[in-house]
Amino acid sequence: MATAEDVYALAPYAKTLGVEFQEIAPACVRAGLAHDLSLSTVGGGLHGGALMGLADVCAAVCAALNGPVGAAPATVESSTHFLRPARTSVVATARPLRVGRNTVIEVDIHDAEGELCARVTQVVATVRPKAS
Repeated sequence: MATAEDVYALAPYAKTLGVEFQEIAPACVRAGLAHDLSLSTVGGGLHGGALMGLADVCAAVCAALNGPVGAAPATVESSTHFLRPARTSVVATARPLRVGRNTVIEVDIHDAEGELCARVTQVVATVRPKAS
């Protein structure tokens, strides 16, 4: 089973962004992102890019856990719907909608009050390492 440290080693951006994993499993990847002024935009809400980064990390981990052993995730398409500003820390929950060569992952991002702030749907390919 993958750990947060495994993810940080393979994808250092996750640690740089401040992603804190709460659950890492094929059926659900859940991670939080603390509200920080360095990640905010006008009005004090978390920047959309920070939310999208959180969603992308969670979706990639979820797709990798559902793909072939040793395959690396590669986002092919991402669609984000911002529903309300995130002015608190947030939690992202990624779940697979379809598992295959191109896996479809849906990520919901909720604020500290439990309100849905963003929904992200990603198509993630799992790329097998080249044989040497």
